[in-house]
Amino acid sequence: MNKNQSIPCFLLAAGRGERMRPLTDSLPKPLLTIQNKSLLAWHLEALAQSGIQEAVINHAWLGEKIEESLKDGRQFGLKIQYSPEGSALETAGGIRKALPLLLPEDYFLVINGDVFSPNLPVQALLDVVSKLRNQPSKLLAYLLMVPNPVQHPNGDFYLKDGLVSDHPSEGAEKLTFSGIGIYHKDLFRELEIGVPAKLAPLLRKAMAQNKVSGEKYTGPWHDVGTPQRLQELNAAYE
Repeated sequence: MNKNQSIPCFLLAAGRGERMRPLTDSLPKPLLTIQNKSLLAWHLEALAQSGIQEAVINHAWLGEKIEESLKDGRQFGLKIQYSPEGSALETAGGIRKALPLLLPEDYFLVINGDVFSPNLPVQALLDVVSKLRNQPSKLLAYLLMVPNPVQHPNGDFYLKDGLVSDHPSEGAEKLTFSGIGIYHKDLFRELEIGVPAKLAPLLRKAMAQNKVSGEKYTGPWHDVGTPQRLQELNAAYE
């Protein structure tokens, strides 16, 4: 991987995982395991295989257990830094707080710690970065969209001709945001460090300016939302 492709990576692991209780009463959700490997470990292995060398992970609920489990990342061939949050800052707030650790030149990769995507297309996403850098006008986000799962039948955003929108249009397909995306640091420019902030309003504002692109991903992807779903995934990937 050349330097042009190498971008910082951020894993979101600060959520409380309410729907996963009682499993998450004593364990942070991203440390739940599929085939004896934590959700975070699946992500970290995929990052390392794509030549990425550094990752930042945020945490809040039982965050010390995440640090105990993953340590400095050497076991994955990575260097891991942590961005602890006293109380969870929501997605955009967590990203804003971690930016001084990520130090992105422009774009960086963000992955939800509680999704399971065993063939995570990290290399393909890194290839996207050089295309984003060559766009005539600066795009602020690139979202990996997936077919709507059973538990989220109405989807999130519309995809048409590589652009993601909040509004329907002829020929646009409504899909679900996978929790995996590439962002430009400027998307978070107006946020204050340490203040909770949601990601969706920032994305909608950028979409209104045609500054969000994306693709439909049809590889394996699962939102590990409930104990039953975790059980099903363990059985399916045996």
